[in-house]
Amino acid sequence: MHPIVPVRAVLTAIFVVLVSLGLAGTIFAQAQSRHVLVMDVDGVINPVKERFISRALEQAEGDGAVLLVIRLDTPGGLLDSTRSIVEMLLESTTPVAVYVSPGGSQAGSAGTFITAAANFAAMAPGTNIGAATPVSSTGDEIPETLASKVENDAAALIRSIAQERGRNEDKLEQTVRKAASYTSQEALESNVVDFVAEDLDDLLAQLEGKEFETPSGVDTLELGDVDVRTLERTVLEVFLEIISDPNISFILLTVGGIGIIIEMFSPGLIGPGVVGAICLLLAFLALGNLPVNWVGVAFILLAVVLVFLEIQVTGFGILGIGAVISFLLGGLLLFSQFGDVSPTLPDISVNYWLLGGTAAVFAFAVLYLGRIIVESRRNEPDLTTPSLVGQVGLVYSRLEPRGLVRLGEENWTAVSEDGSFVEAGEQIIVIDVKGVVVTVIRLDDTGN
Repeated sequence: MHPIVPVRAVLTAIFVVLVSLGLAGTIFAQAQSRHVLVMDVDGVINPVKERFISRALEQAEGDGAVLLVIRLDTPGGLLDSTRSIVEMLLESTTPVAVYVSPGGSQAGSAGTFITAAANFAAMAPGTNIGAATPVSSTGDEIPETLASKVENDAAALIRSIAQERGRNEDKLEQTVRKAASYTSQEALESNVVDFVAEDLDDLLAQLEGKEFETPSGVDTLELGDVDVRTLERTVLEVFLEIISDPNISFILLTVGGIGIIIEMFSPGLIGPGVVGAICLLLAFLALGNLPVNWVGVAFILLAVVLVFLEIQVTGFGILGIGAVISFLLGGLLLFSQFGDVSPTLPDISVNYWLLGGTAAVFAFAVLYLGRIIVESRRNEPDLTTPSLVGQVGLVYSRLEPRGLVRLGEENWTAVSEDGSFVEAGEQIIVIDVKGVVVTVIRLDDTGN
């Protein structure tokens, strides 16, 4: 073999390694270049926002960002998520500036805690900061709110944040105790925030040369000739944010329940059952990011059970009426909070128009189903109408022991008498009818 062949192979390998090292070096250099990382956080503070901010802090530290800027616009959120974010900001080795922006934005309730916990707090003109008094699901103020242990705990938290960051303790505590709210100028004059900035460029200009303190020690910001990079949400984070809307989660829960009802009413369709199961799983995933009242969830699921029982039991419509009432109660209570209500949480509820419309559709479906059942029951003892008992048919979808059978030109929900499985295509004979469910046995088992 000619010696030039292995030499070429070695040179090619060396070239590939050098190019790879060069590309990796370029990427590493870009990541480590002086830059400011900017992210946008808007909407209710929940576990999705908490993970987003955590990811931003990790990236800022890993890439060597000189500053992380959080542009904030929130009406409030969950206290647990707020506490976690505050802890991350206080422990971050990368300096953080929270900028309530753009004009018209707010740092309400939970946003006040997050803004106060940053190394630098700034607001755009036309914004406000402060907490809203907790309200009940009816919109009324909750009695003895000031005596709430949750509120006292929140007040202690915001005082400790103010002490740590050197901000006005009394003014910040009033955002919890008295639902105080401040304009950007009032917040600046009261030492609630550090800057009022027209835009991001103005904020960075004002931050130039400012000292900050992190667990790593005291340092000074040097923002000359820095790149500004924006951290976008991932597809998963966007998806979780969409389904975590109270109205979307309610729709998912409702569609999931209806899908399960259809599958139980007509076993073997498969599609409704699959869609229902997926919607229910997504609903529970979404509810994990919301201040859900699980009693409301129980009422909605009870409505599904009552509809199923209406199909199976001679309830004369009582179970169906109970299902509609249970569904309405579930929608009203789904996000209703009682007792010690979090002072960082805005009013969250299912839109009443959506709830009313969905309940009307649900009631119509139950009434329609009830009509079919009543007619079926009325026709059973009518001697002028041929009874299904004794009629021979074919198994349409496997009885396990429940499934579908074909009787004449109609599909019927069927169950095998002895609980045995009957394969699709086998002949059966009806031996009993209850509502819209027929009990069958194999034709072969009759000796015919």
